[in-house]
Amino acid sequence: MQIRLIAVGKTDHVAIQSLLEEYSKRLGFYIKFELEIIPDLKNSKNLSEASQKEKEGELILKKVQTSDELVLLDEQGKQYSSVDFSDYLQKKMNAGLKQLVFVIGGTYGFSAEVYQRANGKISLSKMTFSHQMVRVFFVEQLYRAFTILKNEPYHHQ
Repeated sequence: MQIRLIAVGKTDHVAIQSLLEEYSKRLGFYIKFELEIIPDLKNSKNLSEASQKEKEGELILKKVQTSDELVLLDEQGKQYSSVDFSDYLQKKMNAGLKQLVFVIGGTYGFSAEVYQRANGKISLSKMTFSHQMVRVFFVEQLYRAFTILKNEPYHHQ
């Protein structure tokens, strides 16, 4: 199985980018992982919230294949403990899934079309985080999940 993380908007903080690179590199020892950034929309200040979500949604959906399982990182999604999330990933691998795609949307979230295409939603917390921080939190949780599956000492219960 391959895991892709699609995120809307660039990361402009060097420290966040460094952490993303570190955890992406670590994750590469366990599974094929790809982080894909959709650039910020040009002239987004001139767009309504709905128009921005629609345009970002079109860009997201262009990156997804029909055979992909698409999971949105969404505040209304299901919450998992780290161990439960590792079990979730194991089930996806056992099912023979080729590609699992997670998406972090833009400032205003996802368009109706993206929600319709999605196979599921996951929430990292009831709290709100910046989209840039969510990237680091999520990639770290992916890494943690694989260390749990391999019974490595990274996660302490």
